[in-house]
Amino acid sequence: MGVGLIGGSIGLAARQRISAHVSGFDLAPGASQSGLEHGALDVACASLVEALEGAQAAFIATPVGTLSQVLSEVLEAAGPECVVSDVGSTKRGVVAAADDPRFVGGHPLAGAETAGVAYARADLFDGATWYLTPTHATTGVLYERLHRLLRDLGARPAALDAETHDRLLASVSHLPHVLANVLVAQAARALDRDGERLPATGPSFRDATRVAGASTAIWSDIYASNAEALVTTIDDAVRRLQTVRAALVEGDREVIEAWNDDAREDRRRLLEADLAGGPVHELRASVPNRPGVVADVALALGGAGVNILDMALHPAPDQSTGVIALWIAGDERARQAEALLAALDLPVARV
Repeated sequence: MGVGLIGGSIGLAARQRISAHVSGFDLAPGASQSGLEHGALDVACASLVEALEGAQAAFIATPVGTLSQVLSEVLEAAGPECVVSDVGSTKRGVVAAADDPRFVGGHPLAGAETAGVAYARADLFDGATWYLTPTHATTGVLYERLHRLLRDLGARPAALDAETHDRLLASVSHLPHVLANVLVAQAARALDRDGERLPATGPSFRDATRVAGASTAIWSDIYASNAEALVTTIDDAVRRLQTVRAALVEGDREVIEAWNDDAREDRRRLLEADLAGGPVHELRASVPNRPGVVADVALALGGAGVNILDMALHPAPDQSTGVIALWIAGDERARQAEALLAALDLPVARV
């Protein structure tokens, strides 16, 4: 639902990598037909009902401002065994609007400055983190299907609760857009005031402002839907700027040097945290058959930064209990996962 850059890329990846049959629907005139022509769809549908007929998985790739309404319509039309997800940049609103075991909120950290299915790529999600926000209502079997599907599309699914997702994205995605807009406005006003020609800009300015003025239709929705977390993040940024300003006014070189050294160390840690490697370990946790147990496991590991490379569910014959098999990269991460599962009172063994 929504055949643009993200929806089209999902379609291309699904068709090329797992030979899926992909149907699509878009309210924009000609968008579905364009998706068909670019190979993102097998069928361009005239309605949601037609697009969802027989579907095992459904992705809503519409602007954030319309997600809740479209989600309601999709859940009404989708079958009982269809897992439904979205690709929105904010999660609290849409998760709160859907108390349905078939829905798992999602957000791929992938995209481009370009828009439209003409720019869609089958490799857009290769190695990209794809956040999932399961709840206690989420059906474990459908969560497993979605997790496996995203792995097949090339992404790295990671679970977070919706509130944590929006708070983190306010810092690492939404605030950078705000600051980029501020920087280009500041530079432009300085030129207007002084009547100077545009000076040659170095890579620092170009890199810091690459996302300035991104699609208003998309980003105005994102700013509005995550306003609370974004305001808190902006306030924190202002306080940090004021600290630097005070050090500059006072000529406190020691504080300035420490501030710059801390930034270098923080960036190093952030980059290292984004890398995965080492041997892969299979962990098997025995779990009771109760609603939300898969979400509990996924959120516990995702919240601690433990990446689940793959997962599988093995129910007992009487359906009263089961085993969740998890594949974790790296010795330390595997040990951390074992401790987290033990903290949930789940017996766990390394295979």
